[in-house]
Amino acid sequence: MLPTQKTSPKASLHDLTVLLYGPTKAGKSTWCAQADGALFLATEPGLNHLDVYQQPIGTWDELLVAAKELAEGKHAFRTVIIDTVDNAYRMCAEYICQRFKIEHESDLEYGKGYALVNGEFHRVLNKLALLPYGLFLVSHSQDKEIETRTGKYTKVVPTLPDKARKLVLGLVDIILFCDFEPTAGPDGKPTYRRVLRTKPSATYEAGDRTGRLPEVIELDFAAFVAAFAQGAQRAEAAAATAAAPAPVSNSAPTTNSAPGTPASSAATAAAKPGPAPAAAPTAPTASSPRTNTRAASPTSTSATSRPRTTSTPR
Repeated sequence: MLPTQKTSPKASLHDLTVLLYGPTKAGKSTWCAQADGALFLATEPGLNHLDVYQQPIGTWDELLVAAKELAEGKHAFRTVIIDTVDNAYRMCAEYICQRFKIEHESDLEYGKGYALVNGEFHRVLNKLALLPYGLFLVSHSQDKEIETRTGKYTKVVPTLPDKARKLVLGLVDIILFCDFEPTAGPDGKPTYRRVLRTKPSATYEAGDRTGRLPEVIELDFAAFVAAFAQGAQRAEAAAATAAAPAPVSNSAPTTNSAPGTPASSAATAAAKPGPAPAAAPTAPTASSPRTNTRAASPTSTSATSRPRTTSTPR
């Protein structure tokens, strides 16, 4: 059961889960409609202007039926879009309340109702995310006041309840914030362009777990796909470079190592002058005197001060 090799990074949008949020009428649904093999699980109206495949979802039970059919795989869809995930969460809360015959999730003791809603919501979204299709979650945006030890500030976040928002943010691979960026028009007057922001900021929620997207992209699906593909190519090139073996040098080792290392110590020892090795003894001849090279004893110094010659016995 345990793996025997590493898994490669996902290089296709059909393997990723994306959260797209922003102001109303910003073009979020139009952007999602351009995804390959798109199927909308429409939890609210708003797709009348689009020529798309859509399945209206009015209850959580209907979402469960759609998820089951998607898991069976008897279809040609490649991207599942829940528009909006906010309404899907409300349907999940209603489902839990009806199941336990309560009016509100707070009616169960010790926060049990909220835990049941969040558990069921996460279970179904996680099941959809594990299917071999892209999963796009659409949400609106709101300004939320964040309080810290040093003060308060305002941050743009999706319009999900706090616990549901944390579940979704932890589940998705990419968080795209649809924003309006001020720019100069052709006549020099200020205007705005619609962009996607992909990197974390103190003023809005965004993120890119793949690390392949630039910080800002035009709100155009083709531009998004091109940017993701370029990032994937750069990642593959970097991985290939890192995996390539280092070149092996055939040159002789140098002796300029840092002092204290074995190599430099050996080189230093070889460079120091020392006593020459003793020559091999040669057989004495009658015509050549033999010099006594025996070290003198401490009591006699004259023995080494002059050579002593002898004749070779015949």
